[in-house]
Order: sequence, then structure tokens, then C-alpha cells
Amino acid sequence: LDPCTELETRGGVWRFDANKTNQSFSPAGRFATGIRNAEGFAIDATGRVFVTQHGRDQLHTNWPELYKPEQEATLPAEVLLLLKQNGDYGWPECYYDAFLQKLVLAPEYAGDGGKTIGVCANKVGPVAVFPAHWAPNAMVLYDKTQFPERYQGGVFIAFHGSWNRAPYAQGGYNVVFQPLDGDHASGQCEIFADGFAGAVKSPAKAAHRPSGLAVGGDGSLYVSDDIRGRIYRIVYRGSPDAAAPNVAACPSAAAPAGDIVEQPAQPPEGTHPDAGKAATAALPIPEGATRERVELGERIYRGQVGGAACTGCHGDSGQGTPLGPALTGKNWLWSDGSYAGIKKTIIEGVSQPKKYRSPMPAMGGAQLTPDQVSALAAYVWSLGHRGSSSRN
Repeated sequence: LDPCTELETRGGVWRFDANKTNQSFSPAGRFATGIRNAEGFAIDATGRVFVTQHGRDQLHTNWPELYKPEQEATLPAEVLLLLKQNGDYGWPECYYDAFLQKLVLAPEYAGDGGKTIGVCANKVGPVAVFPAHWAPNAMVLYDKTQFPERYQGGVFIAFHGSWNRAPYAQGGYNVVFQPLDGDHASGQCEIFADGFAGAVKSPAKAAHRPSGLAVGGDGSLYVSDDIRGRIYRIVYRGSPDAAAPNVAACPSAAAPAGDIVEQPAQPPEGTHPDAGKAATAALPIPEGATRERVELGERIYRGQVGGAACTGCHGDSGQGTPLGPALTGKNWLWSDGSYAGIKKTIIEGVSQPKKYRSPMPAMGGAQLTPDQVSALAAYVWSLGHRGSSSRN
């Protein structure tokens, strides 16, 4: 959609006064916009705010006519942003192409695989870029003195690790150091700590995955792991004036995907490739749909097709969450629960929820085809009519 209604309530950073109470969330408090999944935050002594951004996924899966299979693994870059008041960093119209070294127009907005820049020429670019899909989950500015002076003023970033670089080698699962000089990068990032994943870097086989960072009062660096709940403490033993060690530079964000080493990714992360198949086979089918359409709708619901995962707000089985209502009961907030009514709600979205705090953008914020909308509606209808007679 243009303008994107998502940007009214998300996709940005809002500013609040820590010394005031009873503040309200409103567009007036938005500090910066156009940011997709700002996970890591760091604020330096001058008040500059840096954030890491997770880049988008599945460009080849959704637009095979525009992107080669290997570009699924290499586009777009993960980025480090320096926030400016009223800055617009491009999402959802743009993404950063490290090979072209610029923001380019996204396919939903008439992008053509990187050739067209369009409105992206007026967006704010990144401070530093990293390989695609590494997942920068946390960041911390180093302002202590335990580590050598070269680390002071730079940022450590915990990369949770990729899932969708497959069938090429996965990346991340490490902690990197990005040197900064004021408001810009002063060199390529370096691998600071690695080996968390163990023998295999993949979501299913990784022994540990870095997910959080903190700097202790004594200058030690703490790294949390969300696989087995460990916390690592990294300390420096040596002279503060020691020469810079031989460190491994981060791979270039414009490096090729490499050799095929595993089976293609099964998105989204954490979803088994066969998840829901048995349950879907037992679901009823609305009049005018088919079993195949319900199965396609289930894949769209889970984000495997179309790029509009519904599970984040409605739950993996339609059971509902604090963000969105259950889809498994008889009470419908925005339609009569009919197949046609559900399709209408999906197409129009819900900008002002009645009971839940998260708006639903039209078509889940994706550009679904009419057939995909019908399939998704068929699956949602089936969830709400589970237990009724099935038309096979």
C-alpha cells in the first residue's frame, strides 16, 4: 500500500520522556520511520541513537522472475542505522542492496530487482552493512576501559544466525565488533566471538545462538544464548596498550552465496515443513473452495507463501494472541464469518481494532493475489468451522 498504513503505528521508533507519566502512543511521538524490525539499540554519550535492522526475506521465493535463487541468500543486507529526527529509512518501499551499494525500490512498489531507485533516493542510508539474514538481535556500545582503546566508542552486535540462506551455507551465529568514529563506520566489522553454534550453523542444529548483549560495570562483555539459556562473560587479560590482535574481518555483504550445502529453507524459522498437514486434511472446506485451496491458505497463513505470516497476531493454530483475536470460535468481530465476509476483511484490513491492540493491514501488509486471498480466507473459514461436516 502507498502510503503504507503500517507506518502509522509501527515500522519506526517512538520517543517518550522518562520523567513524565500518562504519556500516550501517537504519531506525534514518532522519532524516525521506515525501519523494519529494529532489534538492537545503542545510545552514545552525545545522545546519538544507533539501531540494527533485520532485512526482509524470500525475494526469489516471491518474485522468481526478478531474483535468482542465490539472491535469496544474499539480499538484502542487514544494516546499522543512525537515527535522525524525522528520518525515513525506506521500509517498506526500499531495501539495501550491498552489491549495488544503495537503497533500491522493493518489488511491491514497482521495483525491478534492483535497477530502479525511485523514492529510495530520498531515504536515509545505513552507517554500516552486514551479510544478509544474519539477524542482528542485539547491540551494545562499548564505553568502558577494560578492553583495549580500539574498542571504545564502537558497537558489539549479536547475530542470532540465519535460516533462509539455505540451500547455501548459513551465516551469523556470532558476535561482531563494528568500529565507529562519531556518526559513521571507521572500518569493516570484525568477528569478535564465534563458535556458539558448534559444528553446524543452522537453526535446527546450532548448539547455542547469541541473542543478547550487555556491558558490565567492570567492562566485561556479557552474551546471552537463547538455545540453552547460557550467559557468557568475556573479559580481557592483557595490557590496555597492546597492539591490535590478528582478527578475522566479517565477510563482505556483497560476497557470493557460495556452494549449495543443504536442502532449501523451509520458512518461517521454527516451522516444521510438514507442520499442519494432518490437521489441514481434517478441516472442513467452504462452499466454492477445494482441499488444495485450503492447504495453500495454510501455507500463506504461516508465511510460507506470499510473505504475509498471520501467526504473529493470530497464533500458530489460530488460537489468538494479545495482538489479535482467535479464529477458531463462532464469534467474528469484523464479518459474519462467511467465506465471502472473511475475504472482505482480509482485503480491507482492520485499521481500528475493537478489542486488540494491533491493527491488521490490508492483506497482512503483503501483496497477495486474488487467488491467494481466496485461499487464505478458505483456511481461516476452515479454522472457524472445525468440527463441522467436511465436504471432500
